Amino acid sequence: MSSASCTALQHLPTTNEGQFDLAQLSTPYAVIYFYPKDNTPGCTTETADFRDHHAQFLAAGAAVFGVSRDSIKSHENFKAKLALEFELISDPEEKACEGFGVMKMKNMYGKQVRGIERSTFVINAAGEILKEWRGVKVPNHVAEVLHFVTSLK
Repeated sequence: MSSASCTALQHLPTTNEGQFDLAQLSTPYAVIYFYPKDNTPGCTTETADFRDHHAQFLAAGAAVFGVSRDSIKSHENFKAKLALEFELISDPEEKACEGFGVMKMKNMYGKQVRGIERSTFVINAAGEILKEWRGVKVPNHVAEVLHFVTSLK
């Protein structure tokens, strides 16, 4: 996976009426986590865990961004509900999802459906992927990502 993947994030809409711009990062690193859907149990737990550790990520030099195919309106509601201090990126056309290779066929209630495989990436300001986690299980995942980011100092 190369920095070309990160260009798929460029200019996607974010909560707070923004657009993702790697050049505008105020930190040396970004944690980009892809999740299937706002307001679902696993996604809510994962996002709340990133929220609860947000200050530690910033102290380690990493901004956090969540990405799903949900609309900005859905993201704004999810962000308000969880009192998030970081932005969520809307990718309804799956540009970033495809760029990072997180779209997969999954079994849901006995049917094959195409959806986002829960995945996390740590990138630097040049857009290089330093570490990736795919097929993420929520318990202890955020602590593992934080440990990696802290080790970069």
